[in-house]
Amino acid sequence: MVEAVRDQREEAIQAWYLDDNEEDQKLPHHKDPKEFVSLDKLAELGVLSWRLDADNYETDEELKKIRESRGYSYMDICEVCPKKLPNYEATVKMFFVEHLHIDEEIRYCLAGSGYFDVRDLNDVWIRVWVKKGGLIVFPAGIYHRFTVDSDNYMKAMRLFVGGPVWTAYNRPHDHLPARIAYMDKFVKVIRDRTIDASA
Repeated sequence: MVEAVRDQREEAIQAWYLDDNEEDQKLPHHKDPKEFVSLDKLAELGVLSWRLDADNYETDEELKKIRESRGYSYMDICEVCPKKLPNYEATVKMFFVEHLHIDEEIRYCLAGSGYFDVRDLNDVWIRVWVKKGGLIVFPAGIYHRFTVDSDNYMKAMRLFVGGPVWTAYNRPHDHLPARIAYMDKFVKVIRDRTIDASA
């Protein structure tokens, strides 16, 4: 019997479809029964992921290669928790408003965990749970949101090409060039592929 090769990234990143319950954004909100989403399916939406050595991020050659190949020249570290983030609850609620950016959003979880929610092709929420060691890249133009989980702690490295850009465009901002480019590159391509496969 051939044993399936386990994707090492799943130790730090897991994804599933959200239920319709809007109470307490910090809970997992699995559907019943649970409906998991593969990291390969996330990649089809433009969401890239790696599992890295968070304990040695300062000397990690794999992180260095990713940064060099993708041009991530700027880096800082932030902690999302009640003791470190001013106006914590209000700020976490603000992060949870659906929005997009005109540049990639790159987050590397060094400790703790949190949820990043993205939309699939049918505009249905997928919850992406990122834990210690998970590096995730959201493409420019994808609608998403963030919340810590019930542990209320995430230490994350934020990476940027060039200087940091913090501007979030709350939905709807479908007219932005970054959104149009995202739709053309990912959504339209996948829909066309699905139509061809069913023909």
